[in-house]
Order: sequence, then C-alpha cells, then structure tokens
Amino acid sequence: MTWSNWSGRHTASPEILEIRDEAQAVQAVGRAAAENRSVRVVGAGHSHSPLVVTDDLLVDPTQLSGVVAIDAGAMRVKLRAGTRIADLGAPLREAGLALRNQGDIDRQAIAGALATGTHGTGPTLQNFCASLRGARVVLANGEIVSCSANEEPELFQAVRLSLGAVGLVTEVELAVRDAYRLHEHMWLKDLDEVLDEIDDLTRATRHFEFFWTPPHSRAACKALDVTDDEPIYPLADEGKRLAWSYDVLANDRPIKHTEMEYSVPAESGPACLRAVRDLVRRDFPDLAWPIEYRTVAADDVWLSTAFERPTVTISVHQGIELDDEPVFRACEEIFRSFEGRPHWGKVHYLSGDELAEIHPRWDDWWRVRDLADPEGRFLNPYLKSLRTRPHRSGT
Repeated sequence: MTWSNWSGRHTASPEILEIRDEAQAVQAVGRAAAENRSVRVVGAGHSHSPLVVTDDLLVDPTQLSGVVAIDAGAMRVKLRAGTRIADLGAPLREAGLALRNQGDIDRQAIAGALATGTHGTGPTLQNFCASLRGARVVLANGEIVSCSANEEPELFQAVRLSLGAVGLVTEVELAVRDAYRLHEHMWLKDLDEVLDEIDDLTRATRHFEFFWTPPHSRAACKALDVTDDEPIYPLADEGKRLAWSYDVLANDRPIKHTEMEYSVPAESGPACLRAVRDLVRRDFPDLAWPIEYRTVAADDVWLSTAFERPTVTISVHQGIELDDEPVFRACEEIFRSFEGRPHWGKVHYLSGDELAEIHPRWDDWWRVRDLADPEGRFLNPYLKSLRTRPHRSGT
C-alpha cells in the first residue's frame, strides 16, 4: 500500500504492521530480522523530513497508546509510545498534572515528538526530549531493554532523541509539572521594534513567539502567561483564550505545507531573522507564508538542536503546491552562517559530515546506535546517507 506523510510530500510503499502491545513489537522486529528487511516506526507522520520513508516494514503503534501509570508525588507519568499528545491533557489534569511544555501542534505521537526534538516556546522551557526520564525499547536482536540516566545510561542518551533509529520504543516515562492555566494575548507590532525589544518580550511572560508574514512590516506577537483566573469554556478565538494549558498551547493548522526550521544561538536570533527578512524581501517577495520565531532553553540531549546553548528557532513555511527548495536553500545558507542546527523533523539539505560539524556528540550517538543495532535494522536510506564518517570517541 502507499503511505504518505501529513503534507503528502513524502510517499512510500511499505508493508504496514499495526502493533497493540510490546509482544507484537518484538514480533515485528523479529520478522524484520528473519526477512533481512529494515523497520521504521511512524507516529502521526507530521515530519517534513524523510525520516519514516521506507519500502520495507513500517510499524504503526497507534493502538499502543494510553497512560500506563501516573505518580503525582514524583511528578512522573508513564505512557505507551503511540499515545497522541492531544490525548494527554485531560487525564493528566485529573491527576493535577500537565506536560511541562508542548508545541503548536498536538497531533503527534509522544514517541515521535521525542524522537525528533519537538519543542514549544519559552526561554526557560526545554524541548520534549529533555523531559524524558526513562524508556522501554525493543532492540534489533529482539531484547526488551529499560533505560534511564541510571540504567543503560549511554543507550538512554541515544534514545532521548533517537530519530527512530536506535530501537522500537514501546513506553516512555516523562517528568511533568503541576496543572496550570494560561491566558493568551495577541497583538501587532512593528517587526524592528519587536526585534529591538525581544529580550524584554521573551522575559515578560512564560511563552512568547511571533510570526512575520512578508511583505508586511508588522509582526503578529503572541504571549501566554500562567494565570489563577478560572478557565473559560467554550474556548474563545485564538489570541483570546483563557483555559488549561493544553487547550491554549495547541492550535489547529489544517492547511498543508512544508517547513524548514533552524535553531541558532539565542543571542544571534534577531540578527538572523533580519537577514532572513532582507533575503525574502529581495529574492522571494511572493512568499505568503509566515516566518515564526520562538525560544528554547538549553539542554544536554546529544542530538538536540538546543544542546548546551539557549536557542532561538526560526521557521520558514511554504505551501505544498509550490516549490519550496529555492527559498529553503537560500534561507539555509543564512541559518548556517549563524551556526544553525536544523530541526530533525523538518526540511534541510545537510550531509552527515555537515551535521557532525554542528553536533558535538554526533559520533557518540552513532557509536551507541551502532552497538544497539549493528546491522542497521532501524535505518532507512535517508538515515544511511547521513552515516558517512568514522566515529570518534566522546568528548
């Protein structure tokens, strides 16, 4: 059958295996080994990069979903890997808890969001994978392994942001926080004024981001802050919501598009955005999709785009009916000049050698990945194309 990602830009003809429990996950990996085939895992298919594309076995864990256990005292929750983020808000709130942060879209499977470094916005808030505290993984030899910072710690480091290439994750444990409500406010402001005041704007509330749509001079700013006010349902229009966090952080984005996002050092964010703006105005005046600016706190996840540095993420979008490559390649040149790292679930054109230069623990990640999967069972052609240099020891 034909599979495609959410946007329709990536297609393949795999054999799709639906799994409902860990035993079926082991069977799927065993079958791949017996038939000498590769195996990939698909969540919601929201990645714009070809991470999932395979004509071999594609595992669908949609039915491997739900909350396994909630420990409110320890602020931890165990989830099956196929659980959609959209399905977590209510059960966590009933226990007085919430995800620490989440992205603009809540359709993803939790394991997919972790595997690609999904994030929201906020200068004190890290991306999803930094909240991972443990995981159960089916390795290429069929063994089920539990890993954490204290148990199989190197495997855990690779699994935290795995690209789906280390093993088949069946269960994850996340650190969470107390349930909270957010009040949302949107306004228009001159783009240069926003960039001049960006430090104050990002510190003023828990979440701040803005969207600039060429060729306008003003940006659409959005701030969300924690409030003790009672939530208001039904929800108001976007920009006026006051509700539980999961209902305010998530938005409906139904129009199909492709996207490039790069993470640059936080101090370089305004200059990088100005350079992108000047490029777009000069060379791509017809670009009608918004450019998004967010912040992410530093973390210690090996392949994270925020590894050991406070980060600004800048996202460029294009409609699927249009050719995205010219504008994306031009923007990528600017992003790279600002020491940018590409989002793993979005479009980029970097080789394995180029990625190794910008990810300090790249070789460590591949070393651990290869130990867990020496035959490359969990690699597709795209990931194999990135595996182009000898592995050095860690730093």
